[in-house]
Amino acid sequence: MPAPSTVTVDDMVGLFQRILETDGVGPDSDFFDQGGDSLLATRVLSAVARQYDVELTFIQLIDAASPAALTKLIKNFPG
Repeated sequence: MPAPSTVTVDDMVGLFQRILETDGVGPDSDFFDQGGDSLLATRVLSAVARQYDVELTFIQLIDAASPAALTKLIKNFPG
């Protein structure tokens, strides 16, 4: 399992693209503006937990809804 410090913006762009089923995601794209909803957000949170051993809340994803912001949150996650 990769350490949270190894996550990249490209990793999160790829994750968003896979879950949202679109290539139209950039580093600053908002997950919810791109068509994400609470069910898809759960898939993002599950993938982050599985890949980086970081348990985030739905509210944290709302506050860090772009790949760039989510990457920063994961890298700075306590623990």
